[in-house]
Amino acid sequence: GEIIIIEPDGALHDGSFVLAQPGGEWIFRQLARRGDGWCLRALNPAYPEQPLPDLAAIHGVVIQKAVPGRRRLTKHYV
Repeated sequence: GEIIIIEPDGALHDGSFVLAQPGGEWIFRQLARRGDGWCLRALNPAYPEQPLPDLAAIHGVVIQKAVPGRRRLTKHYV
């Protein structure tokens, strides 16, 4: 029941929530810095982290989350 707004050219940093397409499947994950590389961390700890060779699989950064009709529950990520 929530709406997320995604900025295709948003700035990427450690901890950003992103929309990615590694291997052809669209996924929503948190971007994490690991040493000199990056990985995608699932919100559910039952799923393993997915290493990324580069950031080409990232197609957008979540900049806002909102619940329709509930202005108080809106959260901005930028």
